[in-house]
Amino acid sequence: MAAPSSTYRLQFGPHLSLTGAAPVADYLAALGVGALYSSPLLACAPGSTHGYDLVDPARTDADRGGDDARRDLADRLRRAGLGFVVDVVCNHMGIADPPANPWWWGVLRDGRDSPYAGFFDIDWAAGPLLIPVLADDGDGGAAALADLAVDGDELRYYEHRYPLAPGTGGGAPGQVHQRQHYRLVSWRRGMAELTYRRFFNIDTLAGLRTEDPRVFAAVHAEVLRWVREGQATGLRIDHPDGLADPGGYLRRLRAAAPGAWIVVEKVTAVGEPLPASWPVDGTTGYDALREVCGVFVDPGGRDLFEARQRASAAEVDAACRRQIALTLLPMEVGRVAGLIGALLPGEPAPRCHDAALELLTAFPVYRSYLPEHRWALDRAVATARGRRPDLAPILAAVAARMTAEPTGELAVRIQQTTGPIMAKGVEDTAFYRYHRLVSLNEVGGDLERFAVPPGELHAANTARQATWPHTMTTLSTHDTKRSEDVRARLAVLSEVPGQFLAAMDGWEARCPLGYPELAPLAWQTLVGAWPIEPERLSGFLFKAAREARQHTDWTDPDPDLERAVTGWPQRLAAHAEVAADVARFVDRIRDAGWSNSLGQKLLQLAGPGVPDVYQGTELWDWSLVDPDNRRPVDFAARRELLDKLDSGWRPDVDDTGAAKLLVVATVLRLRRDRPELWPGYAPVYAEGPAAGHLVGFARGPRRDVVAVATRLPVGLSAAGGWADTVLPLPYGTGEWTDLISGEPVDTDPPRVAELLRRYPVALLVRGKH
Repeated sequence: MAAPSSTYRLQFGPHLSLTGAAPVADYLAALGVGALYSSPLLACAPGSTHGYDLVDPARTDADRGGDDARRDLADRLRRAGLGFVVDVVCNHMGIADPPANPWWWGVLRDGRDSPYAGFFDIDWAAGPLLIPVLADDGDGGAAALADLAVDGDELRYYEHRYPLAPGTGGGAPGQVHQRQHYRLVSWRRGMAELTYRRFFNIDTLAGLRTEDPRVFAAVHAEVLRWVREGQATGLRIDHPDGLADPGGYLRRLRAAAPGAWIVVEKVTAVGEPLPASWPVDGTTGYDALREVCGVFVDPGGRDLFEARQRASAAEVDAACRRQIALTLLPMEVGRVAGLIGALLPGEPAPRCHDAALELLTAFPVYRSYLPEHRWALDRAVATARGRRPDLAPILAAVAARMTAEPTGELAVRIQQTTGPIMAKGVEDTAFYRYHRLVSLNEVGGDLERFAVPPGELHAANTARQATWPHTMTTLSTHDTKRSEDVRARLAVLSEVPGQFLAAMDGWEARCPLGYPELAPLAWQTLVGAWPIEPERLSGFLFKAAREARQHTDWTDPDPDLERAVTGWPQRLAAHAEVAADVARFVDRIRDAGWSNSLGQKLLQLAGPGVPDVYQGTELWDWSLVDPDNRRPVDFAARRELLDKLDSGWRPDVDDTGAAKLLVVATVLRLRRDRPELWPGYAPVYAEGPAAGHLVGFARGPRRDVVAVATRLPVGLSAAGGWADTVLPLPYGTGEWTDLISGEPVDTDPPRVAELLRRYPVALLVRGKH
C-alpha cells in the first residue's frame, strides 16, 4: 500500500461515532484528502473521550459504533478512494474500571496464575498488587477500608468493583481483602509504591509487556485483521517510547503488516534523527510543526520577551524535570536506584538514588535505543557528571553496564523512564511555567530556541525529502496546547513585542489574574484565541495552573487560588474597558495573524511528507488544549463553503476562514490528483528590498510546483511593502498559474507585489490551468 497523499484526523467519541462519520467521508473526498486518520477505535474505558485507555483489543469500541459501523465506514472510504489510518495503543491498557478489562480482571482474580499475568509489566516479587484508589484524609487510607463491601464474588469500594480469588469470600470485608492478590491502598501511595509500570504518572493506565510475542499477538490481532482485509491501510503507533524494545516491536509489526503505511508518535528533539533501523515511514510530525511555525516568528522579538523571565530556559527545564522525578515519578526513579544498588552493592543507597536522579533528568532527548542513540546516553552521563562530579564512578559503571547489556533490565528501565520525565517535566510543566512567547511551547519545541530561520526550514525539508519522504507532518493535533491559528496570531507578537508587553502590563494592572507567574500565559492566550467564551478560557487556565505545579497542582490543589484564576475570564468580561482594549489590540494584529495562518498552512501542506489536517482546522480554529480541541466540528458548514469555492468563488481573507479552506482544498487536491509533481525539493528565493519577507520552495522533478508565503507581515508593511521585489521562477521562462487566486502569472520574473496582490500566499503550477 502506498503512503496516502494526505490525512485528516478525526476524534471519535461522544461527539462523533463511526456511523456519524460516514457522511463525512464524502466531504473529505471532495476536500482532496487521501486518508481518514482516526483516533483509537478498539474497546476503551466506558465513557472515554479519547480512546487511549484500551480495555479490550479484540473488538471495536461499542460506544463508538461497534464493528459493523467500523466496517461500513471502511467500505465507504474505499468507495470514495480514501485510505483508513488507525491509531494503535500498544504500550498500556486502561484499568480504572476493572470489569471492563478482561485481562486486568483475570490478573486481579488469579494473580500470578492468570494467563494474563505476564501481559502486564508487574513486579510480582514486591508482594500483592497495589491499587491506589482509597480516599485519604491523612490516615493513609485506613479509614476508607471500613467502606469495603463483599457482593457475591466481588469486593466493592463505592462504584469500584474487584474480583475475589476463588474460595476467598468468607468473613468480614477487611479479612476478605487481605486474602486477595491485590491490596486497595490510598490514592497517594500510587506515586511512590506502585508495583506495576504505568503510562507516565497515570495509575489507571498499566504498562504492557508488548515485547513478549504472545502479548504482541493478542494486542494486535484485531487491527492486523483489518489490515489484511483491506479495511485499514495505515497504522499510527501511539507512544512506542514506553516499550522495552521499540525497534524490535516495530520490526515485528512491519513483518505482520508489510504493506501498511506506518508512522510512530515519536517526539524528536531539535536535530535528533529517527533511529535509522526502524522499518517505519516516519513520525507524526511534531518536528515539522516547530520548523514551519517558527519561520513566522520574528527573531528580533526575543530579547524583550526573555527580559521578562525570572529564570533561564535551561534553569526552568532542569528544575521542572527534577520536580517531576521526585514528586510524580518517585517509584520509577526508586526502581532504577535499586537496580544501580544491585549493580554496585558497595555504594550507599542515597548515592545510588542521587545517581539515578541525575542521570534520568539529564537526557537531551526522550530516550536512547541502545545500541542506537548511544550519543544520547553519553551526553546525559556528561551532564550528570558535570552536576555531581562525586557521582562520576557510579555513572560510569551504569553507562558501561547499559552499553554492554542493551537489553538488560538496567538499560531497559532507564530508557523507559527518561521519556516520562521529559514529557511531564518539560511539555507538561515547564511549558506552562516559562512564558516567553507561548506559541513556541508545543510538543517538539525547545525552550532555548526562538524563531526558525528560513534556511533551517529548508535544510530540514531537504533532509525530510531525502530520508523520510512519507513521514507525517502536522500543525495541530489532539495533543497541541493551542491550535495552529492561535499560534499564528501569537507569532505576530514577536514583531510588536514592546507594544504587546506594555499593553499587557496595563491590562494586568487593571484586571489582575491573581497569579502573577501565570499572568503572561493568560494574557497571551486571551489575545491568541480572542474572542473566546469565558468558560473555555477558564477551563484552560484551570489546567494550566495545575500543570505549572507552582502554587497548586493535581494532587494538592489550592482552592482559593484556583477560584481566582478560573473566575478571571468572567471578571474580564465584566471589565468593559479592558475587554474593549484587548479587542482593539487584537484587531490591529488580526490581518497579520491570518497571513501567518495561511502561510504556515501552505508550507506544511505543500512541503515534503504526508500532511495531516486536524479535524476542523481547514477553517480558522481557535482551540486550546484538550478537551477544548475535541469539540464537535460543523462539517455541514464546511461542505457548504467548499461547494461555494467549487462554483468559482474566491473569498476574501476574513472571519469566515474560507480563504484557509481554499488553500487547504487547492493543495490537497493537487497532491491527490498529480502525485508526479511532489518528489524533490528546492528552496526558491525572492530578490529585492523585501526578499526576506518571502519564504518558499519548489517541488517536482522539474520544479513544476512553487509554493510561496509572506513572513513577518508587520515588518513588511512598516518597510513599505514589496516594492520592486521579484521572484525568479525555476527553469527559465514559461507559463505559470497561481491555483489559489486562479490567476495566470504574466511576467518573468513576477513582481511579488502583483503575485501576492489577492492573497499572502501562492501555489504556482507550470502551465495553464
